[in-house]
Amino acid sequence: MTAAALIVAAGRGTRFGSEVPKQYVPIAGICAFRRSVEKFLSGGDLGLVQAVIHPDDAKMYADAMAGLDDPRLLAPVTGGATRAQSVLQGLEALSGHAPDCVLIHDAARPFVSRRIIRNVLDMLQTTEAAFAALPVVDALWRVEEGAAVAPVPRDGLWRAQTPQGFHFQTLLKAHRGYQGDAADDVEIARAAGMTARVVEGASENFKITTPQDLRRAEQLVSVL
Repeated sequence: MTAAALIVAAGRGTRFGSEVPKQYVPIAGICAFRRSVEKFLSGGDLGLVQAVIHPDDAKMYADAMAGLDDPRLLAPVTGGATRAQSVLQGLEALSGHAPDCVLIHDAARPFVSRRIIRNVLDMLQTTEAAFAALPVVDALWRVEEGAAVAPVPRDGLWRAQTPQGFHFQTLLKAHRGYQGDAADDVEIARAAGMTARVVEGASENFKITTPQDLRRAEQLVSVL
């Protein structure tokens, strides 16, 4: 199957608390966005990489990708007001290339491994959708006003990561018919009746959301 990657970077990351969107903040000199793009370009299993950026970020994107001369990296497209709208914009941009499948990835997950990417692609040989995730291992409690109220069973619960992979035309149709926003693309795929199977993720494949996550990323770079 021909495959493309769609790297979503149109968000503002308000929880990060920085004037610079988190995906552009340097991690040991190289931002998360650049690291993510390079990871998807590093193997020979993806024919195209499409980035989706905020309308105000053209210069930051150009600076972040300076010197990255790979014909598989397409010119970025701008996203919408929600994540779902941004992904749809990226899918529409890829539609002319008609890949068989597409991997959707958060730009703020810079430590995705080639193993995870390959395993998601392999799973798409036999299922409509596949996504990286980790099982929940900690005890879960429902909390109200700062106090524990009731335990929540964790059996069968998984923490979703990216990449999330899909047959391209099926996901494009699902997005075109979806109303509102969604937590991720698996939610949109499931709403369209698609079966989504889990591929084991990794603790290193975390999403940079807070300044504490950035410090963790800097520590991880130092040991990789």
